Amino acid sequence: MLYFRLRNFALPACAVALSLAAHAQQPPAAPIVLHAARLLQIDTGTLLQPGEILVEGERIRAVGSSVEHPQGVRLIDLGDATLLPGLIDSHVHLFLHPGAEDLQTVEESVPSRTLLAAQAAKADLMAGFTAERDMGTEGAGSADTAIRDAINAGIIPGPRLRISGNAISILGGHEDAIHYNPALHVLSNADYANSSDQLIEVIRRQHKEGSDFVKIYETGHDTVVDGNLRSPYQYTEAQLAAAVEEARRLGTTVGVHAQGEPGTLYAAQAGVASIDHATQLSEETMRLMREKHIPAVPTFAIFDYFAQHAESPAQAAREKALLDYKIREFKKQIAAGIPFAVGSDVGPFPHGTQARELELMVQFGMKPLAVLQADMINGAKLLGWERQIGQLKPGYFADIVAVPGNPLEDITAVERVSFVMKNGVVVRP
Repeated sequence: MLYFRLRNFALPACAVALSLAAHAQQPPAAPIVLHAARLLQIDTGTLLQPGEILVEGERIRAVGSSVEHPQGVRLIDLGDATLLPGLIDSHVHLFLHPGAEDLQTVEESVPSRTLLAAQAAKADLMAGFTAERDMGTEGAGSADTAIRDAINAGIIPGPRLRISGNAISILGGHEDAIHYNPALHVLSNADYANSSDQLIEVIRRQHKEGSDFVKIYETGHDTVVDGNLRSPYQYTEAQLAAAVEEARRLGTTVGVHAQGEPGTLYAAQAGVASIDHATQLSEETMRLMREKHIPAVPTFAIFDYFAQHAESPAQAAREKALLDYKIREFKKQIAAGIPFAVGSDVGPFPHGTQARELELMVQFGMKPLAVLQADMINGAKLLGWERQIGQLKPGYFADIVAVPGNPLEDITAVERVSFVMKNGVVVRP
């Protein structure tokens, strides 16, 4: 069979033909005008009433209360809704699903997980998430490269993706299979690296396999004891700095799973792109995050889900204690003025439901507009698509959603997305 090469993986000729056919239909030739009762300008918080967007090809051409309606335009009236940029989730796991996280590498094949990941990507897109950062396949290696490339080729529906391949961790560290008979050699859910040299080697291999950025586990296993968080670190500041420098050489960044001190401080000192979970941040860590513009990605949704779906009362108490601690610290972080991005850690809970993250960030202390700005403006920057997505402005990609009502008055509106456009194509009418 004839094969074609398409960014790090081979496609049969028939698949390429389908891909080219999909591209031939996208984006549509006729311009589109979206009309709704409201349009929110994310950077200023200005609410246009009504709001209209002229879309030509894959990009936004005009935005206002009224825009030009060219000849042959297709008008889509979305009624009593608010037009927003597509939602961005800066921390997802497409290769995870509820109930199987710890044993997926044992019970499920990578091909099986890849098929499920394709369905997860579609669910997220239909929920309004037009861009995402996949923070590790949890043992599926570089299979996320195939998902990203298939989305880009128009073979399957899904968000714009930044992918990391496997996360990186130390031997016996976070996500290692340490609760089993060691003679069985149960696979880790991460790639091992125990030194600076090994970190660089793994980063280079993952880059060769198609990764867009680097995900490193910096802390674990985390517990709350007598009201205090205990969060063992995994890499020193020097080791993280070596990883950051190697990523910079490759034109990319490092995001870290880091719950608490001193790992969060080491991450900030090393200059990572984001500190994900960020449950405990010292004053010095927050100072560095403000100075270096490093956002915290709180991931409340996963903590809330685990607290509500614990397997035993004892586990429920542990999860609730961690969530309560996290909420208290979050209020301090808001007061300190550090930057935030929005990431849900979806995967262990159902894909397509992660807009609850925005609701929880408002519930725990942020203003709705600040959360939307963290999601869309900071999220676009974190994913490397600044000035391309995250705002409704001429020249930006036409990634647009509509939600009922006014999200500045009721942030839960983002959990009820009624219309989705990605790259100028209506994917959820």
